[in-house]
Amino acid sequence: MKDLVIDLEAEKTEILKRYRALLRASKSTLQKGDKRMIRKAFDMALESHKDMRRKSGEPYIYHPIAVAQIAAEEIGLGTTSIVCALLHDVVEDTNVTLEDIEMEFGKKVAKIIDGLTKISGVFDTNSSLQAENFRKMLLTLADDVRVILIKLADRLHNMRTMEFMPRDKQLKLSSETVYLYAPLAHRLGLYAIKSELEDLSMKYMERETYSFIKVKLNEKKAEREKFIRDFIEPVKKVVADQELHADVFGRPKSIHSIWNKMKKKSIPFEEVYDLFAIRIILDSTPESEKADCWKAYSIITDLYRPNPDRLRDWISSPKANGYESLHTTVMGPRGQWVEVQIRTKRMNEIAEKGFAAHWKYKESTTDSGLDQWVQKVRDMLKNPDSNALDFLDDFKMNLFSDEIFIFTPKGALIQLPLNATALDFAFEIHTDVGASCIGAKVNHKLVPLSHKLQNGDQVEIITSGKQTPKEDWLSFVVTAKAKAKIKSALKEEKRKIAEDGKEILERKLKSLKITYNSENIHKLSYFFKLASTQDLFYNVAKGLIDMKDLKEYQASEKVIEAKPQDKIEADQLQSIVRSIKTKDSDVLLFGEDMQKIDYKLSNCCNPIPGDDVFGFVTVSDGIKIHRTNCPNAAKLMANYGYRIVKAKWTKQLELAFLTGLRIRGIDEVGLINKLTTVISNDFKVNIRSITVDSDNGIFEGSIMVYVNDTEHLNNLTKKIMLIKGITSVERFDSPVEKAS
Repeated sequence: MKDLVIDLEAEKTEILKRYRALLRASKSTLQKGDKRMIRKAFDMALESHKDMRRKSGEPYIYHPIAVAQIAAEEIGLGTTSIVCALLHDVVEDTNVTLEDIEMEFGKKVAKIIDGLTKISGVFDTNSSLQAENFRKMLLTLADDVRVILIKLADRLHNMRTMEFMPRDKQLKLSSETVYLYAPLAHRLGLYAIKSELEDLSMKYMERETYSFIKVKLNEKKAEREKFIRDFIEPVKKVVADQELHADVFGRPKSIHSIWNKMKKKSIPFEEVYDLFAIRIILDSTPESEKADCWKAYSIITDLYRPNPDRLRDWISSPKANGYESLHTTVMGPRGQWVEVQIRTKRMNEIAEKGFAAHWKYKESTTDSGLDQWVQKVRDMLKNPDSNALDFLDDFKMNLFSDEIFIFTPKGALIQLPLNATALDFAFEIHTDVGASCIGAKVNHKLVPLSHKLQNGDQVEIITSGKQTPKEDWLSFVVTAKAKAKIKSALKEEKRKIAEDGKEILERKLKSLKITYNSENIHKLSYFFKLASTQDLFYNVAKGLIDMKDLKEYQASEKVIEAKPQDKIEADQLQSIVRSIKTKDSDVLLFGEDMQKIDYKLSNCCNPIPGDDVFGFVTVSDGIKIHRTNCPNAAKLMANYGYRIVKAKWTKQLELAFLTGLRIRGIDEVGLINKLTTVISNDFKVNIRSITVDSDNGIFEGSIMVYVNDTEHLNNLTKKIMLIKGITSVERFDSPVEKAS
């Protein structure tokens, strides 16, 4: 940045060029006076950000212009959203206030900008600033969905231009993106944006795998394009003969979705055959949409043999995010399965632009799955007691879920996520019905509350006035609404019980001649190792504290000091993070000096020297070292960015590190003996455990071994692959442990 030569005149020209491109992108939505309003917002943003630059050295104003263009061009939003996108950072980063915004642009714009402005404050161990910010944004979503759509445009542009950011910032943003924003884009029907966000996140979190798949795709690009041409040529001919107006083309699958398939099926890249999908986009009138789609389906299945198990009809029953399409899988001319997606132009616009297009086509009398989803978000946000992280977990859980359709006894249709239970259904009907539910009849048969519902079930709920929510209900409900309502009820019940416990404790202390005051109550909480005074009162009321122990407390009272445990832990956390980040290097180095650092290698991903890693400052277990592609990494970085420290290996002593290998192959006599000989004798590697299963001549084994570093591991993997009968060797993660 210091050596940057700035040509101010050239920059002014470029800024105006980008602004004009924005106006062209928004032309179709502009009405009288809109251009003047956009110009006013542009001028305010330009003036507010005039002395600011991005990490790349470019003027900061490039960013809000780009966000506004994504909002207009790729999401299809109108003037108000373009204005908000241009101004989305001015309150957070400059001296402009929300009052200034309201005065110039009105209450609606000010409210959206407020939803886009981050909360500032000090973190503590029981909350997450990122989670609080996300909840704040969703509070505005409940009134105006444009907040989230602009935020997605903002995140997409930041991800597209992240190469100039430091590595730890790249990892943090990528983790938040794949953990929160990509699922949210999916739920809002923005599939193109969801796929791009996932690919960009993978580019920084799984660098080697991303590059490997990208190279492989480029190698076979010409061959793939020829296959698509040969496949669609006869389709286009018959479609034209049938007088249907349609675009027929091939669309490549995203790198992230290919990687997911490789992981899910445990197969190498070479065995992933559906690297693309064929799309048929019909130009149909609203009246003929359904008939035209099925006519196109008939054409495809006459030309190519369909897989009867792979027909998906989202036209008769659209997804909750408004997605409508017919999907089928057919056998191509070279004996290869090909996915075909059939929809109209209207359906395709909703598939590409999601919520924004949904509103464009929505009839005022209909209530779609998207409207219902926004209502569910409103219901979740009504719970004032929920911890932001709990809220985020519950909210995120329902973002990617497939839907099932359940009928009430009167035939009304209720949409629920896959694996929803009878109790989820009860809470979906009404909070009081859920809270008093004692059982259910599914298709006229009595079932327990935890019974998982199937698509098309008819459910009748049985209630009792004596029933109250139970803690174990949380272990089987899956909807965010049910979880929030149960937690709220349990919290209220605990508060009432604690009130009784408070009176009991006050009487007991009085009899022991111990003064009942705030100081002594805090001392007692610490004495009984309880997190809060409410826990103390609750345990007293439930008889979980032996009142005789109060005499022991009375005897030791003089040496007990009140110790607000959470506060001290929060201070310690801040101190640790600050001490690491204010050293000459803000990177945690470990290797030769490992003994000097209170650290542990995380069990969930078993990092070894050579892995790309980061440190996570835990509340009670020192610093835990995780791989950047650890199954826990996205959640940790998305929720606890302030507790993440950059880390890298230095030259280390010859130490052995535990890691796991999953090996597959054809079961042959002596194969296990050959395998252990290569590992133990040839490579002098210690084996901690080995488990092998064999089924119909195919075996799968999991081996935990001690290696020195990634180079040692890669050489071992190559050697194992040379054993006759071995078809694949891959490193695997342990079951996901709970982050602390």
